[in-house]
Amino acid sequence: MLMGQKPCACCTENHKAFDFWVGDWIVFDTSGNKIGENRVEKIEKNCIINEHWTGGKESTGSSYNYFDTTDSTWNQVWIDNQGGHLILKGHPSANKMILRGEFQKDPKGNMYCNRITWSLNTDGSVTQRWDIADEKDALMSVAFIGIYRKKQ
Repeated sequence: MLMGQKPCACCTENHKAFDFWVGDWIVFDTSGNKIGENRVEKIEKNCIINEHWTGGKESTGSSYNYFDTTDSTWNQVWIDNQGGHLILKGHPSANKMILRGEFQKDPKGNMYCNRITWSLNTDGSVTQRWDIADEKDALMSVAFIGIYRKKQ
């Protein structure tokens, strides 16, 4: 390192745990139908993974994903063009990133949380699965499954 240069604050192994999601992607459903495109890039000197989603019916959204050194968690803030938003927190686990939202009540009074898992597949694709889970982390329903394949 040259005199006066600062080290890369966000170049640690912890900060690289979600790098498998970085890229330009075409996203498919489990039947192989294209459902959208996603550009995922590192910004702010590798401190943020920034997502830019474009889906069917003019749906768009963006997220900021970052490693928080104060509590050693990965965090996501997602906002879409319909006013939807998610705030998630979690950890990597063997070629996966698992993030959860805080518990909230559904209209029937049942507690649930959003649990989203990104998994690196052996062919280099990434599967994103959005589950709705109960307080015991049991699956209540699946909100979304997308298979990300790199643009050629």
